[in-house]
Amino acid sequence: MSEKTLAIIKPDAFKKKIVGKIIQRIEDEGFEIVRLKLIRLTLEEAKGFYIIHKDKKFYASLTGFMSSGPCLPMVLEADSAIARWREVMGATDPALAEPGTLRRAHGFSIERNAVHGSDAPETAEWEIKYFFAS
Repeated sequence: MSEKTLAIIKPDAFKKKIVGKIIQRIEDEGFEIVRLKLIRLTLEEAKGFYIIHKDKKFYASLTGFMSSGPCLPMVLEADSAIARWREVMGATDPALAEPGTLRRAHGFSIERNAVHGSDAPETAEWEIKYFFAS
């Protein structure tokens, strides 16, 4: 069943100049990119997006990082898009991610792991609306 998920190419991927490689991988995996926009989150926007983590010790560091440079939110569509994108990304911690996943190949830490993806249909709906209101 076709579904949509939010993907974000994070500031560390821009710094490493691997954005094109990630987009190529997305297309190679059969996802359709139905929306995308290049942005630079303000600290307040990053805090709003990661509000679910506001009580966690990494919140300030994460929101600071996500507002430190450009990022590329995208809406991806495919059959089982959420689960498939999470498979392609790999575990949040690059050290625990499977070989061949984006985070294993390009991640540095739990925060600086190159990409983000929604974890459930409800999250995807909220995250997509956060970046693509219309």
